[in-house]
Amino acid sequence: MKKDHSSQADSAQVQGRRSSGFNRMRSKLSFERLVEMGNKMGLENPLFVCHEGAAKATTRIGGKEYINFSTYDYLDINTHPELTEAVTEAAKMYGTSAGASRLVGGERPPHRALERAIADLYQVDDCIIYVSGHAANVSTLGFMFGARDAIFHDGLAHNSLVQGAFLSGATRYSYNHNDCDSLEEMLREKRDQHKHAIIVTEGLFSMDGNIPDLPRLIALKKKYDCMLLVDEAHSLGVLGPTGRGVREYFGIDPTEVDMWMSTLSKSMCGCGGFIAGSKEIIDFLKLGSPGFVFSVGMPPVIAAACKKALDIMLREPERVHKLQHISQYFLKYAQSKGLDTGAAQGYAVVPVIVGNSMVAGFLAQALFRRGVFAMPITFPAVKEGTARLRFFISAAHTEEHVRTALDAVVEEIPHAQAIVDAYVQAHQNDA
Repeated sequence: MKKDHSSQADSAQVQGRRSSGFNRMRSKLSFERLVEMGNKMGLENPLFVCHEGAAKATTRIGGKEYINFSTYDYLDINTHPELTEAVTEAAKMYGTSAGASRLVGGERPPHRALERAIADLYQVDDCIIYVSGHAANVSTLGFMFGARDAIFHDGLAHNSLVQGAFLSGATRYSYNHNDCDSLEEMLREKRDQHKHAIIVTEGLFSMDGNIPDLPRLIALKKKYDCMLLVDEAHSLGVLGPTGRGVREYFGIDPTEVDMWMSTLSKSMCGCGGFIAGSKEIIDFLKLGSPGFVFSVGMPPVIAAACKKALDIMLREPERVHKLQHISQYFLKYAQSKGLDTGAAQGYAVVPVIVGNSMVAGFLAQALFRRGVFAMPITFPAVKEGTARLRFFISAAHTEEHVRTALDAVVEEIPHAQAIVDAYVQAHQNDA
């Protein structure tokens, strides 16, 4: 009797479709393709390096110490004994989980204490904390705006802001980076076509290390009847005499901005994000924002850590001053060596732009072998032709750290470029 293999064949076809479908999905991973190309050229994969301790100004990898320029610990507060004590006490009292969505049973005193402290910091009514900074932006923009609305965002706005704009269904307008004239032209032409509108920017841009013209943005939001959201992920704890961020840097009334957003993973030494603003906005988000309503609450131990880090920042402004000093030193030393730092203004984030993605990769590899850890940033995270090493600077970094790293960059750039040039020339006739 002839066996019927139709079910097996159908199953194989389905499996094949699933596999090919996944492979098509993987094609979106532009960085993965760069890694594959780099492997052919002898470049080691720079991703997912395992650190054997806290992310401080120095770190240990494979038993070796490195100068670390890939840490968010801007104010050198991570591992502070008071943080450890606060986390220990919170864990004893509340465990390590909020237990549920805060809306249905996950509320704990550390949550409200942190939200109250952040609201007071910004001198606004209230605050909502999310378990993820990325989710805070996505859920806020995605929930608050819809098909009849418009979102005007800076051309270099963080992925979370852009994804939130996509999710909302609102019409999305991207204005030229830090160009208020470009923004006003768009507002003049497009604002009247939409019911509600919001302008979205960052307090300190995460890839370029520059600051927006916040006073002008506030004037535009008033003139064209918009809301304004400022993402302070990299400016909280960094800008202003006491680290209160871009509003302190410019000396503006914080209520002029509708929503202040920041992550809690950088100067606050924890994880998550927040939106601070009026009582009406925060109540609206707490009752409807999907990233809050349908997500477990932030672990109380993390809330306790962030609250303590905020206390330390305000109590010890000298940490902010040290960060600002060493950041300015880094920028000036890099520029004195002829390095391209783009639009960086010398506050915690300074890129060294090399252009080619492979050159950036080989440069990072060379620095790693010399005891300096700095990650390459390539397309699609930045525009093609603007690949760079991005240096995160901490109050714990010293001038010697800076000189050691940047002297190595100057020495290694020609070698990295030569490797790429040789490979391109050897394969220029390949199909």
